[in-house]
Amino acid sequence: METITVYDIAREANVSVATVSRVLNDTAPVRASTRQKIMAIIEKHKFQPNALARSLVNKKTGMIGVLFPDSSNMFFPEVFGGAERAAQKLGYTLFLCNTFSDYNRESEYLNLLCERQVDGLILMGGRINSRHCPPSLVQEVVDIQRKIPIVLINGTLPGHPCHRVKTDEYLGTKLIVQHLIDRGHRQIGFLGGSAATTTTVEKLQAYRRTLEANQLSYRKEWVRMGSFSMSCGRQLMEAFLTMSNRPTAILCINDYVAIGAMKTAISRGLRIPEDIAIAGFDDTQLSSAMNPELTTVSQQSEQLGMQAMLILSKLIQKEKVTKLTVLAPNLIIRQSTQ
Repeated sequence: METITVYDIAREANVSVATVSRVLNDTAPVRASTRQKIMAIIEKHKFQPNALARSLVNKKTGMIGVLFPDSSNMFFPEVFGGAERAAQKLGYTLFLCNTFSDYNRESEYLNLLCERQVDGLILMGGRINSRHCPPSLVQEVVDIQRKIPIVLINGTLPGHPCHRVKTDEYLGTKLIVQHLIDRGHRQIGFLGGSAATTTTVEKLQAYRRTLEANQLSYRKEWVRMGSFSMSCGRQLMEAFLTMSNRPTAILCINDYVAIGAMKTAISRGLRIPEDIAIAGFDDTQLSSAMNPELTTVSQQSEQLGMQAMLILSKLIQKEKVTKLTVLAPNLIIRQSTQ
């Protein structure tokens, strides 16, 4: 059987392809008699419109590419979930790409998504969180941005203004350090992260300045970096527990490092928070599943994703949008610091 296309439908109905498209997508009014004629032809041929046909007519694919660095860290899927819910309401489908924080993989996905003619891109992690991103990688995104709208989540490209959505991680860190101080702690450590990432540097600055604002000393030996994983938290806590003058409270770069630190502390017979208080960051679902439950900072992960998708949709429609949207963090106080 010969394949019927929107062009065949338009020819038989003696109307333009755009009119057929308006009927199929219900995007604009069409005279009732014309609509009935088109629908009758569609029914006669059992025509099933497909995404490729719609994209040829509308110059839109309805696809959004989303790049994030680590599907095993629940924060990123939670952000993605918020974006997906917003996308469904707006009529878009998301194309998810896990880059594993690999720049080459990022570039491969960016090229693939451009070939697929996605309508827009949402980027998280990787190069947009690098303190020293190679100029060639910055330029790659800038070049794509000239053709496809892009929104960055919790990141930036130095020297190139992009539309960005972020949680105020600096404020979030201040809130949680101040909470520990208000609980009576004067010796507060910092675990995890990488000096190569902007998010770690931002949190460290807030940590140090909040200590200094409360006339407390910043001690380099109480700051231990490594990565963002649970195993990193375990290893770094092992090192802390060998110190004769160790902190009484610890802020971790994220919930995963905090959970690793808690597991090591508990395995060594320490009580949380009586012997040592531990706090995380991100408020992933794991933070409330721990025993004791973890004090943390909510980045409003779902709202981050939703806002990014709403802004991207406006950019696709060529509407004017504020370059930077900042969400306020929420301090979530639970058993691990009380």
